[in-house]
Amino acid sequence: MAKVFTDENIREVIQSGKPVVVDFWAEWCGPCKAVSPIVDELATEYEGKVEIGKYDVDEGSDFMADYGIRNIPTILFFKDGQLKDRNVGSIAKDALKAKIENLL
Repeated sequence: MAKVFTDENIREVIQSGKPVVVDFWAEWCGPCKAVSPIVDELATEYEGKVEIGKYDVDEGSDFMADYGIRNIPTILFFKDGQLKDRNVGSIAKDALKAKIENLL
């Protein structure tokens, strides 16, 4: 299961040195609900190698504003504390997995 990222914990996770995948979502977002089970599956698959979690846009604001998140779902990919890639909109499991593999 994916972790829960908030304004309070996300920066520390990104600076940890591990690759990080952040899924920006909301309960009311249909495409987010389609991507959510894929993110959960991959969080389990990559446990211990990649920090994969979800950031509820209705609960946070600071981190979202820092990265200009205007559409959801949006997934950000970090490596060594730096933003390396971004996906806006729905994404197939194979494509998401390929982006995660690029972080390793």
